[in-house]
Amino acid sequence: MPHPIVLLAAGFFIGCVASALLPIMKFKRQRLPGRMYNRRRDIMGSIVEQRLLQGPRFTCVGGGTGLSTLLAGLKSFTRNITAVVAVTDEGGSSGRLRQEWGVLPPGDVRNCIVALAENDNSLNQLLNFRFDRGELKGHSLGNLILLGASELAGDFNKAVESLNRMLAIRGRVLPVTTETVVLHGETLDGKFVRGELEVSENGSKMKRMWLEPASAKPLPDVIDAFPSSDLIVLGPGSLFTSILPNLLIEEARSAIRDAGVPIAYIANLMTQRGETEGMNITAHLDWIASVLGSMPNYIVVNQTPIPSDYLALYKERGAEPLYLSPEEERYLEHNRCAVVYADLVNIKDDKYLRHHSQNLSEILMNIARGGRD
Repeated sequence: MPHPIVLLAAGFFIGCVASALLPIMKFKRQRLPGRMYNRRRDIMGSIVEQRLLQGPRFTCVGGGTGLSTLLAGLKSFTRNITAVVAVTDEGGSSGRLRQEWGVLPPGDVRNCIVALAENDNSLNQLLNFRFDRGELKGHSLGNLILLGASELAGDFNKAVESLNRMLAIRGRVLPVTTETVVLHGETLDGKFVRGELEVSENGSKMKRMWLEPASAKPLPDVIDAFPSSDLIVLGPGSLFTSILPNLLIEEARSAIRDAGVPIAYIANLMTQRGETEGMNITAHLDWIASVLGSMPNYIVVNQTPIPSDYLALYKERGAEPLYLSPEEERYLEHNRCAVVYADLVNIKDDKYLRHHSQNLSEILMNIARGGRD
């Protein structure tokens, strides 16, 4: 009998096909007025689709919640989006699947696919559903579907490509590599750390970082995406565990640096306990520049005050707000990194601080339209 995870994947594919056929079946039952309405709606949809197809080309590099938040807003402006996602996640469901099945961690890839999907509200409920008992406790359905699709296809990247097509996402999602890579680092006091969790706990004390195996290769499509972009976007997201792992792959960072395309870094709203505790914005940027080999052309920084009750809540978690000081601004100007201020604070579910995806996307659209000049 097939493994339950494979059955879950097969059931999901059947559901997608049924969802695609349902509008056609309904359309056949429509009378003439309904057909006219559908025709008008189709014309408007074609106009919007044409506008999206002519939008700027973005390659967004990162992982975790930050990247998916950006993608959810950017898809309203263009279909020409490539999301390059880190594959070093070791926590939660992704970490368990990586350890038990030897598959690349699917969580960040899943979040980005959902963010770029046409109807992300319903997909969020389905793909982010998390089991609370039995052998599947702690796993999200989306992670299991990606695992099942990988087993069926025999290749993680092919599974991702299949979901990209089946969900008709506005863009594409690519793992930066399909090789199993592990984060390593050395702290300022000479301590060696291994794996994403240990790196995250010691990020603010880190002296150097690397990936093993050092010979890991990025996907060819990842390399091809950078020079064909109008703008390369780094972040937002965890510095040491979402952004830098992509840049630690030699061919990937060389392709970014040599693409001749403007690079924008999205500064985080808050520091992260352990990982970036006590670091200011320029300290984040200095790490990126040291690994990448060059300073980004732009940095997008939040200027909106954060409500005091949320500041207190995050302070309890060891996080502080990130604002740019006059000294930092002069430092960035000296290094030819243009500062773009924006109102970026969004409060999600009355609990979490997130980037305002619409405002951020509008800023990036303006940069991309004039970036090559």
